[in-house]
Amino acid sequence: MAAQQVRLERDAVGLAVLTVDAPPLNLYTAELQDLLEAAVEDLEDRPARALLVRFEGKVVSGGVDVGLFAAQQTSAQAKALLDQMLELTDRVAALPFPTVFAAHGLCLTWAFEVAVACDIVLAARRATFGLVEKVVGLTPTMGGTQRLAARAGVGRAKEFVMTGERYDAATLERWGVVNRVLPDEGFDDAALEFTVALATGPTLAHAATKRVLAHFESGGVAEANEHVTTIAAELFDSEDLRGAVRSFLADGPGRATFSGR
Repeated sequence: MAAQQVRLERDAVGLAVLTVDAPPLNLYTAELQDLLEAAVEDLEDRPARALLVRFEGKVVSGGVDVGLFAAQQTSAQAKALLDQMLELTDRVAALPFPTVFAAHGLCLTWAFEVAVACDIVLAARRATFGLVEKVVGLTPTMGGTQRLAARAGVGRAKEFVMTGERYDAATLERWGVVNRVLPDEGFDDAALEFTVALATGPTLAHAATKRVLAHFESGGVAEANEHVTTIAAELFDSEDLRGAVRSFLADGPGRATFSGR
């Protein structure tokens, strides 16, 4: 049963779907961490064209199993654990293809931190979100605070973390944290359809966009400008760009197909 807590499935077009199914609350445990790391390693070794991260059950996650923190006897031991947890979200953020997080319900702590490490966050109307580490006297450690600040601003990140309150999907969409709020009915299918559209699109161009924005996050517009033309020019060596240009000239826009090569 443990092996089924994390499933990584792939289809013929290159879409990967990572499903967390650790009932009843999809809590973060040492065992789940190992399974997630193995799934991310698989995605690094065999890149997909797009990734959908989804969860089974009534909630996305109730957070971290507090027993994991109780097992840390020293600050040095705790730092080793927290470094490993942070590395997981950093690796998700660095995946060289579009990543989509689907939140269908309550999404707390580690799951929210994975969400904001993804490129796109989709939420059902009923979804709620929170970084509630304050209840055990901790601050979030998997990058959620700083990635939230990058999306919504430092003031919003302070409010979100310091209050430990739950925020609805509409509020986080207004803040720019959630990309789209979708109806509860049919949410799973809509999230899958959205991700399939990315997987069948110009995924090399999407990867280039991620590289440009990584430079922006590191050094603003000036640093992005230093790299954008080199990154974009490399696309002219791809079959995708050459074929899409030919298709545009012959048949007009919107008719090209893409293979990821």
